[in-house]
Amino acid sequence: MRKLSMDELGRKSVKAFKEAEKTPVIAILDNIRSMHNVGSIFRSADAFLLQAIFLCGYTPQPPHRDIQKTALGATETVDWIYFASTLEAVQAVKAQGYLVYGIEQAAGSVQLQHFNTQNAPLAIVFGNEVEGVGADVLAIADGCIEIPQMGMKHSLNVSVAAGIVFWELVRGGFAST
Repeated sequence: MRKLSMDELGRKSVKAFKEAEKTPVIAILDNIRSMHNVGSIFRSADAFLLQAIFLCGYTPQPPHRDIQKTALGATETVDWIYFASTLEAVQAVKAQGYLVYGIEQAAGSVQLQHFNTQNAPLAIVFGNEVEGVGADVLAIADGCIEIPQMGMKHSLNVSVAAGIVFWELVRGGFAST
């Protein structure tokens, strides 16, 4: 067995990425503290051809070398918009017909493996590393999705959670063409 070369991987150029049909998912980052988490989420959003990332509140914005350190150029491919508040971002996507789900352990949440995308465009809210998704956002969300966890901690790093959720949405039927 041998590793594939960069040429064999068939990577898209920035232009090809911008022109490609996107997975109809917007990641909304609710007051994320860490630039490394933001960069990592950009990189995962690029990997799964997400439509966009909305950076909200005090979530760091590109360009910044600490975001670039983990994004590895994904801030140049993935579209992003800044919103002063997460509530404002959620209201904007709801007005465009998106269903909004928080990634949160909450009463009535749906386990990720049982979530049905309903073939609707989705906006997925990822919360602050300590506080999670804001209560004001959960109050107007269409629901919550929970990643099953069997260990003692019952929490994941936000960038790890984003990668898991993006993959499950793509695997479950949201694959772009």
